Amino acid sequence: MIRRQRLAAGVCALLAALTAGLAFPAGAAADETEQAAPKVELVLDVSGSMRTRDIDGGTRMAAAKQAFNEVLDATPEEVELGIRTLGANYHGDDRRTGCKDTAQLYPVGPLDRTDAKTAVATLSPTGWTPIGPALLKAANDLNGGDGARRIVLISDGEDTCQPLDPCEVAREIAAKGIGLTIDTLGLVPDAKTRDQLSCIADATGGTYTSVRHKEELSDRVGDLVDRAADPVVTPVATEGAAECAKAPALKSGLYTDREEFGQPRWYKVDLNPGQELRASVSVADDRAVHPDYGVLLRAVTLHGREIVRGEAAGDGRTDVISTGLRYPRPRSDDEDATAETVCLQVTNSFSAAAGVKTSPGLPLELTVDVVDGPSHAADVAAFGLGRGWWLLGALVLAGFIAGLLWGWLSRWRVAVWRTN
Repeated sequence: MIRRQRLAAGVCALLAALTAGLAFPAGAAADETEQAAPKVELVLDVSGSMRTRDIDGGTRMAAAKQAFNEVLDATPEEVELGIRTLGANYHGDDRRTGCKDTAQLYPVGPLDRTDAKTAVATLSPTGWTPIGPALLKAANDLNGGDGARRIVLISDGEDTCQPLDPCEVAREIAAKGIGLTIDTLGLVPDAKTRDQLSCIADATGGTYTSVRHKEELSDRVGDLVDRAADPVVTPVATEGAAECAKAPALKSGLYTDREEFGQPRWYKVDLNPGQELRASVSVADDRAVHPDYGVLLRAVTLHGREIVRGEAAGDGRTDVISTGLRYPRPRSDDEDATAETVCLQVTNSFSAAAGVKTSPGLPLELTVDVVDGPSHAADVAAFGLGRGWWLLGALVLAGFIAGLLWGWLSRWRVAVWRTN
């Protein structure tokens, strides 16, 4: 009995110490310089189904126009905004022609609210739903510049211009590494529309929202436009190599890449004596994959010796899996000490479901942070506990003493009970 109580106390102390010590900060260096003007393009479905009256007693088109007018009034001055339509101009039944029906209603640039509202007022539900072609054109509309770029797609139905799958189009846009986010809103969506719009948003790190009321639509579009004006760290597109010798050299920052299923990607970081490398990686399953997967991040020397690793596993319940590592390089008394090249290897164990395309690869986001290391090598112990070892030792000792006292008190109480 007494031994069990002592063991339990020690285990509790150990768990508490591990919880307190294992966490570590992993940040990326934010670009504090003045950023270019953010760009947003609103892409509106003007197909025939937008005539349907099921949003607060009015048509879907009327709700969209009201939302646009309210958003145009509230758009921040620093945001360059444009409007593109799909299905707004062709009235016929020829599919090939209808699937080319996308046009820029208002060009991306400094906003003239009166002109933009006048252009929106002319819209009338007409034709097909070429979402894929519209997204390609919208990406070109936002091309160029270094500021944040966002597409806000509002639609009430599936794309009617297959086989150009809009989800694949979104993945191709994301694979270009231009930092463009697509947010989608579904007006009274059915299951198929919801799945398609969710897939488009997931492919670029955007959001999907189901909308059934005019107020919801206005608020959500306004929030997304305002979000574009928020300061952001723009990821830098990079391309990892199949081996460390050919890997790109990275500095502190946030990077994006694409990783094939089960294939490693290599990157290099130079580390001077007394510096610490902090790296983290996230891999997103932006398409249907089998459950039970993982991601491994390793830091190794140029000669292939592993220094430290971080790994994580998933079971299909999350869309992103992440892990990280820390490596402090000891200080040196040698003034001629040179930088050490640390190789970072990212490997995943995702596998695609049957019939799912494996190209382009899975979106990968890598954070690299090179900071001044601890004053002494002893300040950082194995498992990333750092000074947490002192806390661990104190808690284990406290648990041991508490177990002894509890055992002594228990024996004393039993002795008193027997005497009485």
